[in-house]
Amino acid sequence: MTTPDTQRPLQGAHILRTALRRNIKAMAGGTFLMGLYQAGETAFPIALGLIVEHTMRDRGPRSLGLSIAALAVIIATVSYSWRFGMRVLQKANTTEAHRWRVRVASASLQPVARDTGLKSGEVLTIATEDADQTADIIEVVPLLISSLVAVAVAAVALGLASVHLGLLVIVGTVAILSVLSVMSRRIGDSTREQQARVARAGAKVADLITGLRPLHGFGGNHAAFRSYRRVSTEAKRQAVTVAGVNGVYAGTALALNAALAAAVTLTAGRLAFRGDITIGELVMAVGLAQFIIEPLKLFSEMPKYVMTARASADRMALVLAAPPVTVPGTGRPPEGGDLELDRVRHGVLRDLTFRVRAGEFAAVAAYQPRAAADLAAVLALHVPPEAYGGAVRVGGRELAGLSAARVREHLLVNPYDGEIFAGTLRSNIDPSGTSGSVPEAVEASLLTDVVALHRAGLDHEVRDRGANLSGGQRQRLSLARALAADTDVLVLHDPTTAVDAVTEQLIARNVAKLRRGRTTLVLTSSPALLDAADRVLVLDEGTITAEGTHRGLLARDDAYRRAVAR
Repeated sequence: MTTPDTQRPLQGAHILRTALRRNIKAMAGGTFLMGLYQAGETAFPIALGLIVEHTMRDRGPRSLGLSIAALAVIIATVSYSWRFGMRVLQKANTTEAHRWRVRVASASLQPVARDTGLKSGEVLTIATEDADQTADIIEVVPLLISSLVAVAVAAVALGLASVHLGLLVIVGTVAILSVLSVMSRRIGDSTREQQARVARAGAKVADLITGLRPLHGFGGNHAAFRSYRRVSTEAKRQAVTVAGVNGVYAGTALALNAALAAAVTLTAGRLAFRGDITIGELVMAVGLAQFIIEPLKLFSEMPKYVMTARASADRMALVLAAPPVTVPGTGRPPEGGDLELDRVRHGVLRDLTFRVRAGEFAAVAAYQPRAAADLAAVLALHVPPEAYGGAVRVGGRELAGLSAARVREHLLVNPYDGEIFAGTLRSNIDPSGTSGSVPEAVEASLLTDVVALHRAGLDHEVRDRGANLSGGQRQRLSLARALAADTDVLVLHDPTTAVDAVTEQLIARNVAKLRRGRTTLVLTSSPALLDAADRVLVLDEGTITAEGTHRGLLARDDAYRRAVAR
């Protein structure tokens, strides 16, 4: 299976170019409106200078009316161009951020995992904060151009009054941007490091939330908290460093802009005193000197935002350009079919060989929990076929030659710690909304008491990670989801460890009845599930050491009896 991302790896610069290219129309409209806004802002002090100049020659009511009308047109232009310009740009910004969030999420949810070297919390940060900061480039470029328009109009207007004033603005602007462009590079480097540390802190939080219950169980919550505090402190220190760099940058920009405005004002005053410019031109120059601080400030801040967007785009490229951990085939498993492992070697598994016939309900009694976990990982495609020895076949076809997406449609491995999502009972059982066996799955997993307990029934709200459910309820909900998927081959890993013995007995019978005629493999030490299975395979020291019915093994195998008897 290949994807567009693996065919053409992305880099941060390419991501930014893509964002700019597909928003070119919105940016053109936004640039025009924001340029009009800046031109109107610049026109205001120019108009005041012309009004002063004109009224000194003609002081009639007509001149006053024309002056007021001209100022009203300028104010209206400034107001509406800003309003609609920012609306266009922010809509494009928000839409582009959404596109990148979806793309990062899609890349992370591919059937074949990517070799990113990042934890889920870091990927979450990239899909949210970095996507937003990358999309900011949509606003940065138009604002940069419009600020340049304002500075250019001011320079031309002052140049018409005096060449010295126009040159002073141009030379001063170039000098300011040269100084700030050098400083912005440090901001980019510091921002990259801050984003990485914040992402690591986010990943640590995600890990802590996932393991909060077991941490409380053995008293490890305080040590875990100290670990998080250490990571968070590193992120805080880097954030303080970035804030300091940004503060120096902003202070330097403000000081240089103020110095340029003061230089323009003093030069205009000296020229007016010598009679080289008129009083109206002096008013215009002083007004422009005050106004030019704002576009210069905006203009000087743009390199910082560009560097931040580039840093975020580089981090998104870590996910989007990451190669898949494996390149599976394109074949499709045959319908029905059996499940076969041929001399599989992975982790603690040693030449593991067995076959579950089509339609059989088999169970694996693993004496070592690690062996069951390694077996589940291999069957769930969490381990690439080239990373383990031997072969796994579904319907007589090796996994290495099959599409990962097709395999997962055909073979479902339900982990012992199945995740519960925020939503409803129904959306957790049937996420796609296409299952036709939800009632049967609810009944088989004995989730009926949970459904009956709430007035909303299957539409009862479930909190993130099932926080408002007990451990047994979460496990039964996960089992109901696996059964509702109704796949040809189903692998269950310890599906009843959190329920009582009576409930376990009923679930075992229900699952065997519901899955009759379809291939089912249960990795468990539960006597109830082992008794319900057609055949039990004993997994000890990484290989199958015995097989038979549960009751037959109890009668003749002392080690088996000690391992599973409760």
